[in-house]
Amino acid sequence: MLRKLRYGLIGAGNNAVKKHLSNYAQLSNVDLVAISDINIEQAEKVAEKFNIGKVYKNYQDMINEERLDIVSVTTPNSLHAEITIYALRHGVNVHCEKPLAINSLEAQRIVDAKNASGKLVMVGLNNRFTNAAIYLKNLIDTGYFGSIYKINTGWVRRSGIPGRGTWFTNKEVAGGGVLIDLGAHYLDLALYFMGMPEPKYITGATYQNFAHTTTRNRNGYKGKPNGIFNVEDSATGFLGLENGSTVHFEFSWASNREEERTFVEVLGTKGGANLVNGKLKIQSELLDTCVDVIPVLNDNIKFLSEFEHFIHAIENNKDVLAPAEHGLYLMNIIDTFYQAAESQEPVFFNKNIVRLLS
Repeated sequence: MLRKLRYGLIGAGNNAVKKHLSNYAQLSNVDLVAISDINIEQAEKVAEKFNIGKVYKNYQDMINEERLDIVSVTTPNSLHAEITIYALRHGVNVHCEKPLAINSLEAQRIVDAKNASGKLVMVGLNNRFTNAAIYLKNLIDTGYFGSIYKINTGWVRRSGIPGRGTWFTNKEVAGGGVLIDLGAHYLDLALYFMGMPEPKYITGATYQNFAHTTTRNRNGYKGKPNGIFNVEDSATGFLGLENGSTVHFEFSWASNREEERTFVEVLGTKGGANLVNGKLKIQSELLDTCVDVIPVLNDNIKFLSEFEHFIHAIENNKDVLAPAEHGLYLMNIIDTFYQAAESQEPVFFNKNIVRLLS
């Protein structure tokens, strides 16, 4: 019988508790050993809730003293690279929340450290693990839709700013605004469905129209009325690929629209699909007639399956579904989009970015 994997959490915020701890706690082959957070009172509160015996203010001390097999990194984005690289150099596998790093240079450092360590890094791209996404990806890979020539994707909110003056709205800490926050999920999903193709050029625009108000804050995010807000609250873009296909994307924390919506629209030469708010519908033809098909799938179980997958990969020395290389690929595209938006001109990618995946 395999021994339990020793687990530590770095960063004890809401996402850490709702996503990481709540799911790792359900796995019988994982032992919740320790928590680290600079807010020691918050860490102690979370540790008590999950019956975790050790609490640290310094993550280095936790890693050095607890002989951990795995850590979750759920800190602000600017700390992802520093912490992940330290853990890897000390022989610890890392489950790092998205984005992998604050920019592609730091993401590359993580990939280099991962390769040198022989350990695993998985990025928290949890939307890859929904039943609908798994089913749709399998259909695409079988050629059911023919050649995929375009995907439209996005996550748009009416009122969803994660608190003015929180680290989310500080470019130095977050790396960007809604694109690096919400956009990382659904831009990734579109590119994942297409097989992580080589990008050719990108263009688009960013907007900051709701920074002056707190009425568009998301529930639970109070923020500071006079805090820093130097990132975009909306972004839209167009990505051209070397194979001739395209991706059109739109993301917003706040906008004057009817309701929040997530979507991936897949357009192929033989069929298409819409994944809207987690529900999948397939468009095709049958006997010379257009038909819609709604697959009967279980409800969203993305969170737990993500964690089970990572533990299985560690125990069996397998590759992960969302490796560090995919996080680096995504950050290259996000970085280049920000360059294009700032210059108001299309920006062409360096050739062979897809080599990052090999």
